[in-house]
Amino acid sequence: MYEPIPGDLMFRSLRDQGIIIMAANLRMTRGVARGIFRAALDLDAPVIFEIARSESDLKGGYTGMKPADYAKQVQIAANEVKWDVWALHADHIGVKKGTPEDIEATKSLIDAQIEAGFTSFAIDASHLFNFKGGNLREELALNIDATTELAKHIKKKMGSKTFGLEVEVGEIGKENEQGKVVTTPDEAVTFIKALNENGVEPDVLAIANGTTHGNIFDDKGNIIDQVGIDLDQTRRVAQALRDMGSNVRIAQHGITGTPRELINTMFPKGDIIKGNVATFWQNIVLDTVKVYDPEFYKEIWDWTVKTYAPKSPGKPEKMIFGKNVKNAFGQFYMRFQNLEFEAVDTIEAISYAEARTFFRSFGATGTAGYVRDAMESS
Repeated sequence: MYEPIPGDLMFRSLRDQGIIIMAANLRMTRGVARGIFRAALDLDAPVIFEIARSESDLKGGYTGMKPADYAKQVQIAANEVKWDVWALHADHIGVKKGTPEDIEATKSLIDAQIEAGFTSFAIDASHLFNFKGGNLREELALNIDATTELAKHIKKKMGSKTFGLEVEVGEIGKENEQGKVVTTPDEAVTFIKALNENGVEPDVLAIANGTTHGNIFDDKGNIIDQVGIDLDQTRRVAQALRDMGSNVRIAQHGITGTPRELINTMFPKGDIIKGNVATFWQNIVLDTVKVYDPEFYKEIWDWTVKTYAPKSPGKPEKMIFGKNVKNAFGQFYMRFQNLEFEAVDTIEAISYAEARTFFRSFGATGTAGYVRDAMESS
C-alpha cells in the first residue's frame, strides 16, 4: 500500500528547499489522479491531493464524494502507479458561523476525515471577523478561538500520529469598497502568534492576496488569465513571519488560470510552499467530455444554466456555466464515474502532461528525496 504520509513531515522537509508543493484538488478522480501520480513518479515530485468541505462532506458535498470515497479513489490510483511521496489534505474546513453547533458539526466532519485516512487539515475560520474589535487581536479573536479549538480536536483524535496543519487569515476572494481584501503582515503575525500562545503550531498559512477561487471571466463570460495575485504583499507577509521566528510558510490558493511562466519566474518559492490547483483539473474533464460525449456535455450545460441563471440575472450563459458547473459533478456523479475508457484514458494523458508542467513551474522536480530522508529519520 502506498499510503499518504503526514503533511507536517512533507512541509518541514521542503520548507527551505525553494519549491512549491502542488496540491491537486479533484472533483472527479477517474483518470486525473493517475495522470498526476504518473507525472509525480516520472519527475520524482512530492504531491498533495486535497478536497474542500463544500466539495466533500458527510453528505457528499457538491462532488458526490464523502471523505472516505475521495480517499479511497486517490489511494487506488497511488497503488496502481506505485507512488510513495504524497499527502491527503482536507482543504477549507470552513467555519462560517462559529456557533457551538457549527463547531460540533465541523468536528464530526474532521472525525470522518481522520477515519478516512487524511493526513493534513486546513481550518478555515477566516469568515469569522469582529469588525467592532478595538485592535487586530480582538478583530481576529473569533477566528483564533475556532481555529484553536478545532486544531486541538484534530490533535486529540490523531493521537500519536502527526499531521499537517494549514490555517487561514483574510478571506480569500472577498471584496470590499477598496477592492479585494488583502491580508497584511500585521494580521498574519498577530494570528500566528496568538495560535502559538494557545499551543497550536501551524505549518502553513493561507492568506488573501488578490487571488480568486476558480475560473475568472471578462464581461462577456470568456475565461481570462488570473494575474492579480499580489506577490509583493505575499513576500512581505512571509518576511514578517520569518522576522517573528516562525517556520510557517504560505499556501497560495486560486492558481487556476495563472500562467505557468509567471509561476515559474515570478512566484516567491520558499515563501509559498503549497500551491492549490483545483478548477484546472475540472476544466480538463469537461473539455474531454465535450468531445467524447457531446450529448452528456449538453445535459451538463443545460442543467447548470437552468439551475443557476435565475440567481445570476443579466450574466452571460458562459459565465453562469463556468462559475457553477462544479455543482454538476455531484448531480451527474455516476455518469462521470462511467465515462467510456477512451475518454478516461484521454483525461489521464492530458492530466499527466499538465501535471508535469506544474511540477516544473513549481520547482518541485527531483525533490521527493528530501521527504524520504525525513521519513527515514523520523
